Amino acid sequence: MSTHASSHEDAFEAHHGHSHGHGAGHGTLKSYVTGFILSVLLTAIPFWLVMADVLESAILTAAIIMALGAIQIVVHMIFFLHMNTRSEGGWTMMALIFTIVLVAIALSGSLWVMHHLNTNMMPMSPEMMKNMP
Repeated sequence: MSTHASSHEDAFEAHHGHSHGHGAGHGTLKSYVTGFILSVLLTAIPFWLVMADVLESAILTAAIIMALGAIQIVVHMIFFLHMNTRSEGGWTMMALIFTIVLVAIALSGSLWVMHHLNTNMMPMSPEMMKNMP
């Protein structure tokens, strides 16, 4: 690369405030391996809980699986997406919080509607089910 092109890239990086060097915003091999191992464990544990029927309570098993899933989302965001409070001046964290709020509203609203539909539906007997088109 010529010195003119190199000085042009340096001026661009100084003006725009970000560098495309090898260490800028990228994880290390150690962080990727750590994230991979945590992801494998957080996938294998729920699989083992279900396949080995470790817990007698299905509700407790489902709660543990959901908690481990939430932890795995955080692991992916930190180790693979490199999200933290300092990146992009905090805007990625604000976007994440906004997304979590929207997803929580959509999920809770959907569960509320499905619960009320289930509660308020007219019960059907097996004979009525046979006569359905």
